[in-house]
Amino acid sequence: MKKKLLLVEDDVNFGTVLKSYLELNELEVDWVDDGKLAFPKFEKSKYDLVLLDVMLPNEDGFSIARKIRDSGSDVPFIFITAKTLHEDIVNGYKTGADDYIAKPFDSEILLYKIKAVLSRSTGTSNLQTDVFQIGSFEFDHRARTLTHRRTKKKQNLSPKESDLLKLLSEYKGDVLSKAMALNKIWGDTNYFTTRSMDVYIAKLRKSISEDPAVRIITIHGTGYRLMVK
Repeated sequence: MKKKLLLVEDDVNFGTVLKSYLELNELEVDWVDDGKLAFPKFEKSKYDLVLLDVMLPNEDGFSIARKIRDSGSDVPFIFITAKTLHEDIVNGYKTGADDYIAKPFDSEILLYKIKAVLSRSTGTSNLQTDVFQIGSFEFDHRARTLTHRRTKKKQNLSPKESDLLKLLSEYKGDVLSKAMALNKIWGDTNYFTTRSMDVYIAKLRKSISEDPAVRIITIHGTGYRLMVK
């Protein structure tokens, strides 16, 4: 069954092209071009993901996102916007966004992000049990342990190390935004929490160093990517 998306975008030309592109890639898309129409449209149907512009007539994307969350829905959403100031990106993640992509963007990259978010929201047995296979390691988020499957060496992780590795595992191969990680784990994005996260990243790199095929790569100015060769 095709995944169903709600696209909220006021640029008619861009909205038309994007809707057609997504539908050519086996996605069902409803589109509204006015902020005030978005939430009423959302309430009338069941969506697998929402694509939200921020600057919209009558009601902005952040307000729409908050309404969606306040309604009790945990539907994932991605902001697609020309607003790229740090505070705008942070505000986007604070509303519970799964990703934030700046215009102009490559449509293939957006499609990849949509598929990655849909995959995470659909869930796999690993996500449901909080157990992840990362190269030679088995990571148990609930137990906060990282075990080498060959040597059986077990490392105990701190709560924040475990939460951070879980986010990296869910975004494996994709970029985990610093802003998202900081808001989800620390609840803040100030200088001190950013430095704290850098320390935890360094600790995780040391923890996975036994397997050279597993790496945590820094994407400068954006975040981190967990890579497994």
